[in-house]
Amino acid sequence: MEGALERTEPIRLGYVGCGFMAQAVHLPNFSTLSGCRLLALAEVRPGLARAVAERFRIERIYSSHLELAEDPDIEAVGVSAGFGQQGEIAADLLRSGKHVFMEKPMAVSVAQAERLLEAASQGGARLMVGYMKRHDPGNVLARETIARWQAEGDAGDVVYARNHGFCGDWLSRLDRSSLISTDEPMPQATVDDLLPDWLPAEQRSGYVGYLQQYTHNINLLRYLLGAGDEVAVRSTDLDADGIRGLVVLDAGGVRAVVESGGIAYHDWDEHTQVYFQRGWVHAWSPPLMARESQARVEVYRGGEGAAFTHPVPPAGWAYREEAAAFLRCLRSGEEFRSSGRDTLTDVRLFEEIYRRHLGV
Repeated sequence: MEGALERTEPIRLGYVGCGFMAQAVHLPNFSTLSGCRLLALAEVRPGLARAVAERFRIERIYSSHLELAEDPDIEAVGVSAGFGQQGEIAADLLRSGKHVFMEKPMAVSVAQAERLLEAASQGGARLMVGYMKRHDPGNVLARETIARWQAEGDAGDVVYARNHGFCGDWLSRLDRSSLISTDEPMPQATVDDLLPDWLPAEQRSGYVGYLQQYTHNINLLRYLLGAGDEVAVRSTDLDADGIRGLVVLDAGGVRAVVESGGIAYHDWDEHTQVYFQRGWVHAWSPPLMARESQARVEVYRGGEGAAFTHPVPPAGWAYREEAAAFLRCLRSGEEFRSSGRDTLTDVRLFEEIYRRHLGV
């Protein structure tokens, strides 16, 4: 496949950004995976860059992603930056021929997402977007069960699906005291010129907030149902904040509902259920930063001999599993589970959701 590195030695990786998510998640993962040599770090705050590079034993420091893009030894780059700016950074890297792993959302508009795909085509590079829920071993087990039932037909057709996401403590009481910080100012960046041109200024905050949070939920529903790009918005019922409420999708011919909201909760309140005519598969997502937890799965088969089972997924933290998958797919040529092309669907759906919400 185009873009496959087709070898067994470690991928030579650079990373852009060393803020919270980079330090708490991605740099620890990539720096300790056997398939990776973490070689370079790009960060606009020089003091922070030096300190973080020393902690993770990163040899090369660059003041910008454009400098890193010129390093001929770097084959792939991870990106952690602001919701809109990370897409622009990723596009520059892709055009330079670097394979890219980036945080979600891929983009804050369809226009920006399409520019990323064009950049990947120009550079002959591959893009993976960080939807780590698709790599949670419990969600993988749930998807495998749903796919098997869809193929065998014994449980009948899929008749309904829902994702409930009222959030809570996504950090799982994470101790942040070990994270490195400095008093260096972070350059201010705006996403206004990257947002859809039809979006009113007073709705920008709600749109970005809903997009960055619930893109996970819609992406997970598409994955569990195997719906691909065959998804459309049927209706929206969001509160004035543009976040709390209901969205109804048609996902591969299945009514799929997203319930969004926010509550004060010490744990994490998110679960996804796919109903068949004669049973269901139900997965409860753990707090995102709970390193020792996987999605909890319940399988119910109705009819004669009805029974519940609770299969136990393999151990594995979703964030670490996705990092390992990025490296593995680069070496083997295997398709990314959340490629840039696939993720364009999520960006399209969020524009559709907000157009319906605002009536524009």
